[in-house]
Amino acid sequence: MSEPTHPDKEKKKTIPPSLSGRRALPPNISNAEEDEVPVMEMTGLVPRGVNLKDFLEVKEVHVFKADKEVNKQEHHTGKYYHPKLIVRRGQPFLIQIDFNRPYNPEKDQFWVEYLIGRYPQQNKGTYIPIPLVEELQSGTWGAKITWKENSSIRLSIMSAPTCIVGKFRLYVAVLTPYGILRTKRNPETDTYILFNPWCPEDSVFLDDEKEREEYVLNDLGVVFHGDINNIKSRSWNYGQFEEGILDACLHLMDRAKLDLSGRGNPVKISRIGSAVINAKDDEGVVAGSWDNIYAYGVAPSAWTGSVDILLEYHSSGMPVRYGQCWVFSGVFNTFLRCIGIPGRIVTNYSSAHDNDANLQLDVFVDEEGKVDSKLTKDSIWNYHCWNEAWMTRPDLPVGFGGWQVVDSTPQENSDGMYRCGPASVQAIKHGHVCFQFDAPFVFAEVNSDVVYSKAMKDGTRVIEHIDKTHIGKLILTKEIGSDRTKDITEQYKFQEGTEEERLALETALMYGVKKQATQDTMEPAGTDVDMDFQVENATLGSDFKVTVTFRNNSRNRYTATAYLSGNVVFYTGVTKNEFKSHTFDVTLEPLASKISEVLIKSGEYMSQLLEQASLHFFVTARLNETKKILAKQKTSVLQIPKLHIKVPGEKVVGKEMSVLVEFTNPLNQKLVNVLVRLDGPGLLRTTTKMFREIPKNSTLTWEEKCFPRQAGARKLIASLNCDALRHVYGELDLEVERKPLV
Repeated sequence: MSEPTHPDKEKKKTIPPSLSGRRALPPNISNAEEDEVPVMEMTGLVPRGVNLKDFLEVKEVHVFKADKEVNKQEHHTGKYYHPKLIVRRGQPFLIQIDFNRPYNPEKDQFWVEYLIGRYPQQNKGTYIPIPLVEELQSGTWGAKITWKENSSIRLSIMSAPTCIVGKFRLYVAVLTPYGILRTKRNPETDTYILFNPWCPEDSVFLDDEKEREEYVLNDLGVVFHGDINNIKSRSWNYGQFEEGILDACLHLMDRAKLDLSGRGNPVKISRIGSAVINAKDDEGVVAGSWDNIYAYGVAPSAWTGSVDILLEYHSSGMPVRYGQCWVFSGVFNTFLRCIGIPGRIVTNYSSAHDNDANLQLDVFVDEEGKVDSKLTKDSIWNYHCWNEAWMTRPDLPVGFGGWQVVDSTPQENSDGMYRCGPASVQAIKHGHVCFQFDAPFVFAEVNSDVVYSKAMKDGTRVIEHIDKTHIGKLILTKEIGSDRTKDITEQYKFQEGTEEERLALETALMYGVKKQATQDTMEPAGTDVDMDFQVENATLGSDFKVTVTFRNNSRNRYTATAYLSGNVVFYTGVTKNEFKSHTFDVTLEPLASKISEVLIKSGEYMSQLLEQASLHFFVTARLNETKKILAKQKTSVLQIPKLHIKVPGEKVVGKEMSVLVEFTNPLNQKLVNVLVRLDGPGLLRTTTKMFREIPKNSTLTWEEKCFPRQAGARKLIASLNCDALRHVYGELDLEVERKPLV
């Protein structure tokens, strides 16, 4: 079979002057744009009397695109709420061609063509002529006739496991003695080709079926937040199969101007994804806001999933307001799973945000033991969410494939843009931070030390205490097949104090991670007195106690002046203001413990509270006899009341279902302009309702009707949001029955 003529050869193009002499064609960066392809490509004049209709002619092409038909079932794409054919690369799929007469291989010659974008070129993978073969071979394109009947044939088409991911246009070309006859452009046969974690030759291959079901096919997830002593969770609707989401995700690669020829590479795609999900420098999907002011937008805590965000961005082209780390990671996870890259959200508790990436966060206290807020610049986030994406890393040495950190929360500039990753989790664990991309930054997020220093009046600074275990203390993701936590801390770091941990740190230092030499050389010796404190678990609006415990390990008697500072903080560890300042004296008898309690009244913090009800406590104490400073810090997240969801009636596909959302205002004040959002993939489209006022101690009730689309285990998610109260959630698991057969 001769190679088909390039579809664009007959078309003369005007090359923009700016491209003359530099490149033959403009960059091919849009999946949405397309060029016309000639229906007839004649190699010469057709003699008089010859009717081209006498040759083999394609009447119709069937692509078996229905959800229950063979292609979507075999390719695990039946959940996509999408009318077109969706397949995964590196795996055969079926099409049927109806000709005007029976196909005769002795004299007829035809082939199938797939094209993507403008300026299709075979060497770029944007124009793919598929040869007819006797047997399909994995790793390469080919088409095999599997069935013939009358004037119809069926082809099994194998795609290459490295091919571009996106929306392709399908043509069938027939060779005649006078040139090529090609089918007309038919959007009904457009074919979406995605990554394939089921294909061993694909760079995102995952060999465990339960992991594939969780990290690719699960459209619901859990985001862990709160703080290390009070882990909270909330469900997130990824909605990667919902109507319009696949096209919205492909549009992101167009917005990022990723050349089509690079869209088969998960390393490139996840890197541009980490940039385009945030709006910081490229007008990307989500605009971040951490200042508790959300005018003209949606508060980050009000979102229940990614669907509304991606659809709004796709239709408007403008950044959607607003997001914080869990919103960025939720939307990014939808993007990854939608195009077939296994992805999951990870939460790092006590996450270091150290702009210098020098493995050191400095906390300064004055000579009296009070925290010096002017000198203390670094912050410790209560938690930080990022994503992991699963892929091979052919650009790195063997052993660094698997889970890769990608983070779309705009924090630091990487190669001129706010993005982070992919960075190999294995490389981070072993300190191999020389391997791209952004491994030193992630290494610092989970490995920094907190250094408490006393700032003297003469300008000198004395290290009082180094806490080597506070940062990256716990790293969690969702357990496969359940909503429970899965502790993956040991995938990022060796246990503190082990030989392996020391070796990983030395390796990171060798590869250029900065660390101040004073940190180890000036580590003070063990102290005579230890101090710790606990914050009582409390509900928003209630009083609670902070219990400070001193332990005198020596035979000396000490007196100490202690200071407790309570601050309202953003979850990023940045202080809004101090609401409690309390000084107290303690006497420490030899070899004895002493407990002091400090009462925190609701009136002290309620009027200043931020949306995540996060309070941060510093306790410092100065031993009067030695001038030694003891220091500890902890964060406490107050319990926030929940929304309640009920489904009183039957739960059957296609039958009307009633959903009740209830909330009782627990605060000693009325709530105004309360926005409630209800979401449920496969059950209903996201819907919102505004309540102008909820008096104190009164209950709101909202009833919503819907018609479930999917059977099986489903989840309803609701959020409530107003200026006085945020991060109020509720959810309900339910089992939807199939329609009974009549």
